[in-house]
Amino acid sequence: MKNNSGCKASLIISIYKNCVFLKAVLDSLPFQTEQNFEIIISEDGNDPEVKRFIDNYPFQNPHKHLVQEDLGWRKNRALNRAILAASAEQLIFIDGDCILHPRFIEIHTTYFQQDRILAGLRVFLNEEQSTQVLKSTQHIQKIQFIIWKALIKSDGIKRPEEGIFCSPTGFMAFIPKLRKLDYLTGCNMSFSKTAIMSINGFDEDYDKPAYGEDTDLVWRFKMAGYKFYSLRNLAVQYHLNHPRSWTDQSENMNKGMTKQQRKEYICKLGIALHLQRQK
Repeated sequence: MKNNSGCKASLIISIYKNCVFLKAVLDSLPFQTEQNFEIIISEDGNDPEVKRFIDNYPFQNPHKHLVQEDLGWRKNRALNRAILAASAEQLIFIDGDCILHPRFIEIHTTYFQQDRILAGLRVFLNEEQSTQVLKSTQHIQKIQFIIWKALIKSDGIKRPEEGIFCSPTGFMAFIPKLRKLDYLTGCNMSFSKTAIMSINGFDEDYDKPAYGEDTDLVWRFKMAGYKFYSLRNLAVQYHLNHPRSWTDQSENMNKGMTKQQRKEYICKLGIALHLQRQK
């Protein structure tokens, strides 16, 4: 698809109500080594506090704020609308609780290819570490100190090794090549608008968190012929601690298995619904 904006990428941030976390995420963006991107805040709701915060935040990049009526979990619908609003061909997806390493955008744009699905992971900060980071005016520097301390002292952080950035031109460049990844985490992935449109976007048949946000995309992209490329230890991000809104996945998994058996990799309830409404 043609890119009329001149931006290398559209950064799509999924959020639900938490302005404190969103501020920490947005505060990490001016430190990005690649600045040619737009920001799309995809809100699964329409919270007045979020609107006030976004209206007053000092953005340095072009930005859009998309809202929808809060009728329960409808993140996939919000993401489909964000895809249509995106100006760039490359779409980078993160969540509003993940602070980005300064080279996060640069890495995603550097490794982007039309037929590639880029997959990264995240580090889970614990409650104490998250509080320390949020109190600091230098989030990134504070996080780096926490990560190395956790590696040395086994300091209660989950997956600290995922927080080590290995420069593709540095002496540890061989490490990411050894650490393969062929699945997706919805808070750290990117692909072309052409790719996601070819499978009709996110499947809105899923009305509960988790499976439909990323796992469902894996088999659908693979069936459509796309290749996965790992960005472990390259596209690094740090997840702020909060209670997980995890739900039983049996219904989602049963839906997914049925769709796979039928080879329905082009979903029925997808982005085409919104294209029809625009006509």
